[in-house]
Amino acid sequence: MIRRAFTLRLKPDALGGHGLAVAVVGRTAPRFGADVSDPASVERLRALVERELGRPSILVNAAGMFGPISLVKDSNPDDWIRTIMVDLAGSYLLCRAFVPGMIEAGWGRVINLTSAASLHPPGKLISAYGTAKAGLNQFTRHLAAELAGTGVTANVIQPGDLKTDMWADIKSQVEQLGDIADAYGQWVTLVEETGGDPVEKAAQLVLDIIESDVNGQFLWIDEPFQPAIPSSGEAGQEPLWRR
Repeated sequence: MIRRAFTLRLKPDALGGHGLAVAVVGRTAPRFGADVSDPASVERLRALVERELGRPSILVNAAGMFGPISLVKDSNPDDWIRTIMVDLAGSYLLCRAFVPGMIEAGWGRVINLTSAASLHPPGKLISAYGTAKAGLNQFTRHLAAELAGTGVTANVIQPGDLKTDMWADIKSQVEQLGDIADAYGQWVTLVEETGGDPVEKAAQLVLDIIESDVNGQFLWIDEPFQPAIPSSGEAGQEPLWRR
């Protein structure tokens, strides 16, 4: 059976090469342009994708921005809120739009791209990004709990340390901040010198998830540049008051 894939900023040939119809979405995407943080735009996207490709059964939420690197007291509210809207609310809106069709079909895969930053001890400067990704982890676990037994799964993945447009944005910001952003400057330099993780590993992880029944997990690429660290709260774990 050829399943239909709906992806965001994942190379289309990574899934298209496996017999999947792929819709690549972005604000400037020529065919499936959308602002994932805007409910009306997402609804128009849903109608367009379903009209042209049919109901998707695979959703990869990879749209994201790093947002402001600044202390909370110095942050730009518009930039901070925009980061939450794109990195967290955008995934919610797309899941809300496309998951019902997956449930009705009895099969589907939701894969949300998170970050190791969501598991690190809180620090200075990246409150918007860290909050958005930690929220995305928890949202995905709630979704996974709702989907248990439907044939649809939801997981988050850490795609690795990638030398992408986001990396370039971080580099630009830390160069302007000086010593206070030294830790992030070291990370930028390390990725620049080593090349970071190959994006093909993230694509392979997506393909592995498609073929598995894993649900509600924080998953890492194979042999990541940054060693895997434990995540918290797996789907299906009973809260203390139910034990």
